[in-house]
Amino acid sequence: MDARDSTSGSERAGKLQEDLRQQISAALIEQAELITSDTVAIFPYSGSEQLDAEYCHRIGRLLTQLLAFSVRDGWLDARGGLVGDLHRMTLERSLSSERLFTFAYLTERTALDELALSETIGATSEPWPSVAQIVRRASFDMLAGYTERAQLEPAGAALIDRLTTLYTREFFEAVLAKEVDRAGRYGVPISLILFDVDRLSAINKEFGYGVGDRVLERLGILLRTYFRQHDWVARHSEDSMVVLLTRTEVEQAVELAERLRHTVEDRLWFTDHRTDRHVPVTVSAAVVSVSAKVGDVLDPERLVAIAEAAIDRAKERGRNRVERVDGLTGIQQSRLPHL
Repeated sequence: MDARDSTSGSERAGKLQEDLRQQISAALIEQAELITSDTVAIFPYSGSEQLDAEYCHRIGRLLTQLLAFSVRDGWLDARGGLVGDLHRMTLERSLSSERLFTFAYLTERTALDELALSETIGATSEPWPSVAQIVRRASFDMLAGYTERAQLEPAGAALIDRLTTLYTREFFEAVLAKEVDRAGRYGVPISLILFDVDRLSAINKEFGYGVGDRVLERLGILLRTYFRQHDWVARHSEDSMVVLLTRTEVEQAVELAERLRHTVEDRLWFTDHRTDRHVPVTVSAAVVSVSAKVGDVLDPERLVAIAEAAIDRAKERGRNRVERVDGLTGIQQSRLPHL
């Protein structure tokens, strides 16, 4: 065999390998829901991290997608969007690497079980040993990509605001985008509450930024303990904090906002030790609720803008009050009201 024959043979082998990768990837995408369901059924999601089935399905679908792309391309870019989504989803519930790797292994095993039934690339076909090898290698590449991404984005920096101990705005925006998308897909209500500390700049100017930071720290602790574990509470700006309530109707959201407003007024005041003067601390709040219908496409940025505009109205009307914006039923992105 001369050099030309050797080169031609290598090219043919490479082409066959590429075709096989494409077939495996296509089969994984086609069977993604079945693979995810079967994997979640055997994954122990009721462990110490209190994972719910819906969250596990989201992780499972993403792992199956990543496995398919890793098979197709022969590698996985740690900086890619889906790897970033997986990293953020693990942060949502503080999912440990150990449990994620277990989940990935179960996904790989379930995927191989499904592929084994294929007539063209299954367990009784000639390419099956290569199929199994490719899938196992792709699973390894997937976890390697995730590990690299986790090192690029330290959890503390991406997740928690140091002063308030609440989620950061960047993380909250990622969560909000996914939750409003889910609200539209399933037609469930969603509510956003924005709290803004009244006259914080004046407190900082008169008593110093240390006092203002103390107010924000105490408010963060209060919010974190006041709302449910599965609600999303984050720092929105220097003097405001935001709460996302899923599957929550407007009346309940308004009641929660009012109760929190009263609690702040009762508990967060402080004493000016120079004069023994009682210094009140209050918050203004805005509640924006959407009763989504199935198929609605909601714009998360506009929801936040509506809440910010409502906060401005609360300030203009005397502060220490709750502004309510609801009735946004069945509204698509282009039809959100202009304030």
